[in-house]
Amino acid sequence: MDELQERLYAEGRRSLLVVLQGMDTSGKGGAIKTVGGAVNPGGFRVVSFKVPTPVELAHDFLWRIHQQTPRAGEIVFFDRSHYEDVLVVRVEKLAPPAVWRRRFAHINAFEKHLADSGTTIVKFFLHITREEQRERLQARLDDPAKRWKFAPGDLEKRRRWGAYMAAYRDAIRLCDTRAAPWVVVPANHKWYRNLVIARTLVRTLERLRPRYPRAAFDPASIRIP
Repeated sequence: MDELQERLYAEGRRSLLVVLQGMDTSGKGGAIKTVGGAVNPGGFRVVSFKVPTPVELAHDFLWRIHQQTPRAGEIVFFDRSHYEDVLVVRVEKLAPPAVWRRRFAHINAFEKHLADSGTTIVKFFLHITREEQRERLQARLDDPAKRWKFAPGDLEKRRRWGAYMAAYRDAIRLCDTRAAPWVVVPANHKWYRNLVIARTLVRTLERLRPRYPRAAFDPASIRIP
């Protein structure tokens, strides 16, 4: 990954967007720390999408997303993404069905536009079982060093597990496209989660075949005093 990312950055023509989605404790942050730690931070960035601000809510739902997409030569990881607007918004009834249902087509068009503009997109759904989530939430409560990660609101989402799984199934089914495919990762085991993500990204970068640019001068003509 390190060598391929170096080439992508030096080439400066294309980019890679990695979308990570999953229920609380599914390991999005851990995956970014492990896999992203293998590359040069100069061409790597992480964006975490929280509850929209009043300014963001005053725009269309993709406005804040588009601003964070990768520049040419860059790899960007999204910790949550535009899919929150067909997941949380749907399950928590923050918008009527007539609104969020239209967003699947908007998302597909948006991702196709990015792909046509030189951004390769890979989307990962980190799938853990409800039992595994219970163990991880309990571990956060038991460990003072992890307790800050726990939020009572996590339990409310846990109570709606079935509704969230239905929302994820629709998002994956309706937005798994050639331009932006979904990869469902069995994520109960952290080592396996990281392995699947790393291998997928390496293969994706290998298909891109990024190359170092040719020098605009003749190196043999240069004499360094």
